[in-house]
Amino acid sequence: MLLWCFPVLGTAQSYELPKGQKFQKIKFQLVNNLIILPIEVNGTELSFMLDTGVSQPILFNITDQDSIQINNVSEIKIKGLGEGEAIKALSSRGNSFKLKNIINRQQLLYVVIDKSLNFSTSLGIPVHGIIGYDLFRDFVVDINYGSKTIKFYDPEQYVYRRSKRAETLPLTLHRKKAYLDADVDIGDSDSIPVHLLVDTGSTDAIWLFEDEEIGIPTEHYDDYLGKGLNGDIFGKRTKVNNIRIGSFELFNAKAAFPDTRSFMAIKNFANRDGSVGGEVLKRFNIVFDYSRRQVTLRKNSMFKSPFHYNLSGITLQHDGVRMVSERISDGRGVVKTKEGSFGNVQILFEGQTRLSLVPEIVVSGIRAGSPAETAGLKEGDIILAVNGKSIHKYKIQEIMQMLDEKQGKKVKVLIERYNRDLLFSFVLEDLFKHKKP
Repeated sequence: MLLWCFPVLGTAQSYELPKGQKFQKIKFQLVNNLIILPIEVNGTELSFMLDTGVSQPILFNITDQDSIQINNVSEIKIKGLGEGEAIKALSSRGNSFKLKNIINRQQLLYVVIDKSLNFSTSLGIPVHGIIGYDLFRDFVVDINYGSKTIKFYDPEQYVYRRSKRAETLPLTLHRKKAYLDADVDIGDSDSIPVHLLVDTGSTDAIWLFEDEEIGIPTEHYDDYLGKGLNGDIFGKRTKVNNIRIGSFELFNAKAAFPDTRSFMAIKNFANRDGSVGGEVLKRFNIVFDYSRRQVTLRKNSMFKSPFHYNLSGITLQHDGVRMVSERISDGRGVVKTKEGSFGNVQILFEGQTRLSLVPEIVVSGIRAGSPAETAGLKEGDIILAVNGKSIHKYKIQEIMQMLDEKQGKKVKVLIERYNRDLLFSFVLEDLFKHKKP
């Protein structure tokens, strides 16, 4: 899981549509509940995550091979979620950001220098940065998770249409972040009102902060929750009887209680009780209207989809590339490449063999006491196949689905460890069975 939070730093000029254009429609990728948008920065096209939890655009994962001009640079330190120290970054003013016809020629930008801060290895696609408040400030933002499209409307031109299936709720804006009110039924008491950060940059469902009213349910387990600007975030994974947002109810919903140490450096939470992330938000088509301090929700086809749990206990990431040799029936001795992911170079030898440079997928983390750890899998193991399927043919999120398909399923994982191929098998169990404190 991934979640980032950044401090409020500076201001930026506004984004504008061409004169006479009412809105701009853009296709996005939905990867592990995250919205990934193509944005040109000073003429270079990059991929940005759309994150309502971030105040200013952040660039990271910039390598020696990237050719990106940034303007008016000075050095700063920033602090966000996680247990680590503040990190060095660059502040850059006067940058041009372009989303199709939308342009901001005076965008303030921050560049994180630490190369370990990288979404791409976990998501399986190149991601260069995150962007949030500036876009939501300047437009009415209509996100259709079902069609994977987003429309940015001129607020003065946007017309609300009445619908019995949609509901408009108030938003609170504080320090460039949006909050909404909801209710949770944890199970040990009556429904509890909660004030939640709206966080499209979190892959998770709902986070709650433990206090006198909000207690951790009896059935829970320790888990890795995500990555913050200043380090990994751990906590308790659990589920609640329901989450109610307006009149919409989600039952047996996934929830987590992050360790309080991860938030010690963050001040002024605006009486926040937690956050609502992408695994809940993707179940709606959403219209954010910061200018009117409101959000409109409408259920989509994913509303009743089951919540995803990491049943195996394995966390995966890309770690370079590896060579794969396959027998083929025909070939023409050509080199092929595929765009949009890692590796993907193929060399075909006529009538015999195909050599491919493919992403190397490794176990980057493993939950203590999980089925995978009990079976003998270890951090650093290279995944070769899952249930007999060679994993280089699949995206990283598809591999995770193979590993976590359903309770009671037997999973066989072929790995490479110290140049030896090893086969492990385990059964996916009920995560809340016998999980008493």
